[in-house]
Amino acid sequence: MTSKHSAIITCAITGSIHTPSMSPYLPISEEQIIEQAVAAAEAGAAILHLHVRNPDTGEPSSDPELFERVAKTVSARTDAILSITTGGSAKMSVEERLKGPTRIGPELCSLNLGTMNFALHPMADKPREWKHDWEKPFLMSTKGGFFKNTFNDMEQIIKDLGDRHGTRFEFEAYDVGHLYSLAHLTERGMVTGKVFVQFVMGILGGIGADHTSLVLMKETATRLFGDNIEWSVLPGGKAQMPLCTMAAIMGGNIRVGLEDNLWLGPGQLAKNNAEQVEKITRILSELNIPIASPAEARRRLCLRGSK
Repeated sequence: MTSKHSAIITCAITGSIHTPSMSPYLPISEEQIIEQAVAAAEAGAAILHLHVRNPDTGEPSSDPELFERVAKTVSARTDAILSITTGGSAKMSVEERLKGPTRIGPELCSLNLGTMNFALHPMADKPREWKHDWEKPFLMSTKGGFFKNTFNDMEQIIKDLGDRHGTRFEFEAYDVGHLYSLAHLTERGMVTGKVFVQFVMGILGGIGADHTSLVLMKETATRLFGDNIEWSVLPGGKAQMPLCTMAAIMGGNIRVGLEDNLWLGPGQLAKNNAEQVEKITRILSELNIPIASPAEARRRLCLRGSK
């Protein structure tokens, strides 16, 4: 099997979806995020997708100094690619969301491909003891709110990071229409070269996490971009391992991590991000699907390398 068939594994370490009360293993502090990121890279993740949080409350943070410290320390301890979020959380403005990435100027950043209902409120209905006062209102606010990323916002992100820093993007498509938005950006020359698209599946407000939707996303992306694409799948919740396995068999790449799913299996919380990376690498090993190294991922995604 040639190297082009190997699977690039991304691990999303903490995100802004889950709250501290949902799992004692969700990394919150600077040290926890760093240690779990390094362990995930050692387990086989070529890309580490990074958010940061307020270490006292666990709230999503846009603190550029915190981003910079985390990124520098992780980069010093591993050669994994860092993909810094430009999504932050739905409560942040675009300017807030860009504070960390523009401070770092990374080789890769995520970029959400549209404004959408990003509904987390069903998580607030589950009985649990809340550790912090902000958690339940934060989740409930998504019932009447939305995540804003207009074409103006996307163009601003591309200019501030792509044009000024040479950053390339992990384009996050939450539905089929987002693929057409990306095609529009390429037709206008805003996005050039090979595109790296992450199919985000299972967020309420976006496409569902099921096999027919994955096939639809893949076929649509192939029709729009041909061979000029690296695609990956990010299934939320219990669909994570089955759809990641399916994607790898189909010739795609995969994303795991506690941002997307807190569980390792039914009734079993993942104790860290590395456990999920280790599980999917075991599955792919049994299927004789190689795992891409950071060097191979950089080559295939046309990245400039870390500064």
